[in-house]
Amino acid sequence: MRDLMNNIRPVRAISPGAAVTDNTPAVGQVIDTLGYGSLTFVILTGSLADADATFSTLVEHGDEADLSDAAAVPDTGLIGTEALAGFTFADDNECRKIGYIGGKRYARVTITPAANAGDAYLAAVAILGHPTTAPTSNPPA
Repeated sequence: MRDLMNNIRPVRAISPGAAVTDNTPAVGQVIDTLGYGSLTFVILTGSLADADATFSTLVEHGDEADLSDAAAVPDTGLIGTEALAGFTFADDNECRKIGYIGGKRYARVTITPAANAGDAYLAAVAILGHPTTAPTSNPPA
């Protein structure tokens, strides 16, 4: 069957908003994976104005709902790499992705700029898949 829509739940991870104009990390929302067998973070870039900025990606996980126990996800808990999910000033209007397969209930993504003094627009969506109950609701709850 070709139905993906009824088998995913997109969740806001990093909201689109004002341009990032310094090196302040964009810390994502905590994503609860309960009821889903997979999680992929999709990172969206808009205009990236600084001519030497780089943006690194970090995925963290934990068992506490507020991620007070947050720890970096080991490479074995990821599909793809954080390096491949990162980007530079030359990656305007692109997408990156990284999958989480770790054993913790909660996860989040953080994007950290370096050498950024210009406008950088970015956002991220968490896509939960393989639900224990389908179809998933629309709009997503």
